[in-house]
Formats: sequence, C-alpha cells, structure tokens
Amino acid sequence: MEFERTTGGAILMDGIRLRDEIIVSLRSTIEADGNPDVCLATVLVGDDKPSRLYVKSKHKKAKEAGLASRHIDLPSNIAQSQLETEVRALADDPSVHGILVQLPLPEGLDAEPVLDLLPVTKDVDGLTERSMGRLVRGKPGHVPCTPLGVMRLLDRYGVETSGKRAVVIGRSTLVGLPQVLLLGRKGTDATVTLAHSRTADLAAVCREADIVIAAAGMAGLVTPDFVKPGAAVIDVGVSRSEAGIVGDVQFEAVQEVAGAITPMPGGTGPMTIGCLMQNTYAAFKMQQYEDTGVELGSGLSL
Repeated sequence: MEFERTTGGAILMDGIRLRDEIIVSLRSTIEADGNPDVCLATVLVGDDKPSRLYVKSKHKKAKEAGLASRHIDLPSNIAQSQLETEVRALADDPSVHGILVQLPLPEGLDAEPVLDLLPVTKDVDGLTERSMGRLVRGKPGHVPCTPLGVMRLLDRYGVETSGKRAVVIGRSTLVGLPQVLLLGRKGTDATVTLAHSRTADLAAVCREADIVIAAAGMAGLVTPDFVKPGAAVIDVGVSRSEAGIVGDVQFEAVQEVAGAITPMPGGTGPMTIGCLMQNTYAAFKMQQYEDTGVELGSGLSL
C-alpha cells in the first residue's frame, strides 16, 4: 500500500490513522462476539488539565470501539486509604474488566500500593510488577500500551525488525524497559541496546541502529547526527514548552535523514489509546477464561 511521506521523503508513521483502524477493527470483533458488555474504568485524582483531557479521549475512543466505560473522579486532597478503597471496589467488581489509574497522582499520594490492588487481568495499562514479570517470562498478560503501540506502528509500516539493530533511549518501567523486551523477544528478533542520558557518545550509539526509539523525555534530544540514513525513528518523549507539546526528536531536521518517522503529536500518543482498547477487550476474554476454567492461551494482548 502507499504510505504518506514527509517533505524529506521519509515514511510518516501516522499513529492517528492506525489508532482509528484499530478502533474500527475492534468494534467489528466485539459485534461479531455478540456485543458483550466490556467495561473500562478510569480513575483520575485531581484537576491536572492534560490528564483530564487524556482520560476524556480514552472514553471517547472506548465508545467508538463498542466498549462501556466508567469514570471515577476524585479530589486531589483525597486520603491514601480512601483512594485505595475506591480502586479496590473496581478490582472486586466483576462488571469491570479493565482498570486504568491515571498517573501521576497528586503530591502526597503513593501510586505503588494503589497499583498493587489491580488484578493482573484487569491491569490494562500493564503497570504492575506482576504484569512486568509476565512480560519478562513470556506469559499471558497486558503489555504497557505505549511500547505495544510502537510495535504496532513498526509492523503496520513495514519496518523490519528481525536481525536489525535497535536503540531504545530511556529506561523507564513504563516505556523503555518493556520496549527492550518486546523488540528482543523471539519472533521480533532485533538486537537491542538500552541507552539513556548517561550513555557515552549517545549519538554514535544511535547511528549504528536501524531503529531508534526516543523515550527519554528530553525535548529535541535526537538530531540528524543521531540517525543512520534510512533508519526508522520513533518519538515517544513528551515535553511541554511555550510552543506546545514537543518530543525527543527534532522532527523537521531528522525527517530529512530517516527512512520512517513518527510525528509528535500524532504518532505514539494515539497508539497508546488504541492499544488500551485492545488490552481492555483482551482483559475481558482473559476473565471469561478464568470463569470457565479454561487455561489461558499465550499472547492474548501481545
């Protein structure tokens, strides 16, 4: 198929387009399954405007996909114990299949004991240590939505991974570490380097790669000097500036060198939401299997 290209000739890896394809496909799947009541619950604490807008967009896409959704809106001064009570109630509710606690929480609240309350099958953001452990072990579970979205983009836009060299810049448990695992697993078969802000001669390390995934949260970090001609460049970093949202990649300059590139915004952000919807439906299927005693198959949400 024909791909849109940037002014510099690189393939534009359009996350909005692919997200919408995922939503349409998921809706068809749910309709073919008899339109079961599949529910995503979100929990938002406080009045952070970007978080509120992000949660709103998740509910909009859930509706488009044919999913039900529920939202718990809590004040920023809520006690830790009350927040945990609210999340525990969702965890115990059989009509709720996926739970997303919007992070970061306001100052004074500890996210870890809250996330620990999530059953692994309902952890649709793939944030808990149990979900990460399942990813490491190759067992069924939910992959964090952003790195999963990156894999969907690479596949959709024909970026070869087998035998290729990839560099992931950033070592967060939300993106960097699971991204390394996904790229290096059997069937994807990339040779992966985990880099970060303290990597010596980071630009030279990245120039060796066929795929560069920038997830450091450092605005404009990746310049053309980081990119081997023809390499695929995925921008996951998000920084807020006076000019608006910017990524880790200097898009205008890098697209002159890259073979494929994501925009920012419009690249990995929309894919995070699309993969959240896929994970929620996978969560529903997992819980169905649990209820019937059928052993889980591998890779339901991978």
